[in-house]
Order: sequence, then structure tokens, then C-alpha cells
Amino acid sequence: MVCGHHHLYSTLARGMPAPPTRPVDFRSILEQIWWRLDVELDLETIRWSAMLGAVEALMSGTTGIVDHHESPNAIEGSLDVIADACAEVGVRVVCSYGVTERHGVDGGRRGLAENERFIRAGGRGMVGVHAAFTCSDGLLDDAAGLARDLGVGMHIHVAEGPDDRDAGRRLRGIAAPDWLLVHCVGLEEPLPGRIAHNPRSNMNNAVGYARPARFGESVVLGTDGIGSDMLEEFRLAYVAHRSDDVTASPETAWAWLTNGHDLIPECRDDSVTWSYDMADSAWHVAFTPGVRALRVESATGEVLLDNGRPTRVDLAEVRAKAAEAAQNLFRRLS
Repeated sequence: MVCGHHHLYSTLARGMPAPPTRPVDFRSILEQIWWRLDVELDLETIRWSAMLGAVEALMSGTTGIVDHHESPNAIEGSLDVIADACAEVGVRVVCSYGVTERHGVDGGRRGLAENERFIRAGGRGMVGVHAAFTCSDGLLDDAAGLARDLGVGMHIHVAEGPDDRDAGRRLRGIAAPDWLLVHCVGLEEPLPGRIAHNPRSNMNNAVGYARPARFGESVVLGTDGIGSDMLEEFRLAYVAHRSDDVTASPETAWAWLTNGHDLIPECRDDSVTWSYDMADSAWHVAFTPGVRALRVESATGEVLLDNGRPTRVDLAEVRAKAAEAAQNLFRRLS
């Protein structure tokens, strides 16, 4: 399976110190949690966060990740660190750095440069943008132009919360069919591009239901950084859809899940042995708890997961190193 939108840098956020004040809305969640976290990331923390995230993806039967990264004080080289960590585990990744001017114009330029450097050097990526509301029109234009020049799409959060309600208007005219538009909860009129629906994150942030079915067949499923268990995301996507429309079928959410192969086509040829017969209908899978990946074999025939454990890396070592990196990160946040 493919996770159509991830933040691997959030893997180590579990257990982080409580925010200074309790968030009361989406903007304060960003300010008190995620924007405090990303400024404390260094390349070592990024490496072990990506490594653990990739291992957990593989153990969930997810062999492809479309990642969106931000580390304002460790921009240069960050995409290489993520790509290398995922490659070591055996998980494919499409990288992007989310440019923003939250830390000034220079920060936005450095983010653009990291996207360009990584992709021109042969890295598999898209041009990342945090969201329109943290970027000037000039930076949005430059990011869109860079994506066109490189022949890749743009990966951007769109109308996730009320602060970004104007995104549709600002992006209209520069958006392209190869863009990946994330969330789109408040997007009133469709934009060119593919929609990444993240139901668990949207519920967790109380930003509302995106009604992704209104966007037709251009929808994929992501987790927005809450793990990589795409079967769980599928089940929640179905239940959220059903709660909004009692006639909804899990076949729709299943199509969103399988659309992820359009982002990383090679994953279609990977083989996963599950603890449950996945040949059964989406209705069966939607109501069968505890389905887990037992074995993963890549398209080249390499066994990447055997008896539920990764073969390329030592699971205990990855968890120990990630725990150490997390404690160092938490000390910086305290």
C-alpha cells in the first residue's frame, strides 16, 4: 500500500512534553505543538524519526510513502537523510520540503533550494509547500515555477483550517494536474490536482469533514503523520464517509486507498501476505479488526518483512536509537 501524505518527522512526537498552554483551535495546535517541534529537529533526529516511521510502515504492509518534511533549523540535506533512511529499510519514498516564510524570506528560499538540490541530484521528490497562508504570493509562484521546471508536482496543504480558507483563490491559476493537494477541508471549488484525504488527522484537529467524494476519482488516502497503517486509515475513511452519507459504501474508501498506486506505481508489484484473505471484498476488510502484514516481498523478489519483522534492519536497534533521539528532542522542547 501507499501512504499518500505523511510527515515522517512526526514519528518521534509521541510522548513529547505537553505544550506550554492548551491548544483550543487548529492554529494553536500548530503553534503549540508542531511549530515548536519542527524548529528543534536536527539531522540525527530526522534520520531516526524517518527510520522508525519507515519500519512501522513496512510492518503495516505499506511499501510507499509520499512524505512532506519541515525542519527550519536543519533544511540543507534533510531530504537526503529521509530518503536514505527509507531506502535502508526498503520502503520507497517521494520526498518534499515544505517551504514557508514563517521564519522569514530567507527560510522560504532555503526550502526551495533544498527541493531543487535533491530533485536535480536524482532524488525522487515533489516541490513541497507548507500552506498558502504561511507563504507570500511570490513564494507560491516561485514554487509552482520550480515544480514546472523540474517536471514534478507540488505537494501542499490546502484549506486545512480557517487560517487557510483563502487558499483556493490564491492557488487558482497556478495549480496543475500533477499537484498533490492535502486536506482540502475548506476548499469550495476544485483545483487541478489530486486530493490527499487524511480523516484521522482532520478529526484529531477538529477541522471538519472534507467530503472527499465530491472531488470524484482523484482522491488518495494519507495519514498526515499519524503512522502508516493504511488499513486503519481506510476503515476510518469509510466510517467518516458513512457518518456523512448513510448510503456510502466502503468500496469508495477502498478506491481512495488503491489510488495511492498512481503516486508510486512500483508498489503495485510488491507482494504482501496478510493475516486475513485480502481477496475478500472491501466490506469484509472494513469490519475485520486485527489484520496485519506477515510477509512483504518487493517487486524484485527481495523479502523485506518476514514473520512480521523487517529483514534489512534490526528492529530492536531502530527502536532503541529512535527512543534515544526522542529523549534528546524532548529535552530541547522542555
